[in-house]
Amino acid sequence: MSTERMPNPAALIPGAMEALMALTGAIAGAGVSERVLALSHLRASQINGCGPCVAGGAAQARRHGAGDNQVDAVAAWRETPWFSDEERAALALTESVTRLADRPDAVPDHVWDLAAKHFDHKELAALLLNIAVTNAFNRLNAPTRQQAGQW
Repeated sequence: MSTERMPNPAALIPGAMEALMALTGAIAGAGVSERVLALSHLRASQINGCGPCVAGGAAQARRHGAGDNQVDAVAAWRETPWFSDEERAALALTESVTRLADRPDAVPDHVWDLAAKHFDHKELAALLLNIAVTNAFNRLNAPTRQQAGQW
């Protein structure tokens, strides 16, 4: 395994980490369950190969009530019985938003409509911001080879 290239960029720019954490705090108060947000964070981080965020997302999901079955199987959520319809909708949206360039219609109507069935506009906003912040952290950690467990 290669070593870290440099410290996390958000830690090097004054106020950047605090701004990201403030946004994370605002998201947490918007009405989406912390477990759903953590599972979404975990899934996006798995897709992006971000070790620190996968480790942190798994721990966060467990802290917020996700069982080991959910945490262990989030990458295969479609093939397992351990996720609610709401969680499935959030995970589908997470995958589409994280993989924007993988298809011409980045977030297909059926994915959006399913999420909108389970979340109101404020909750959708929180979920989208959660996915965006997760992807931001992933894009800071992965290229600089941040290591899990070194927070």
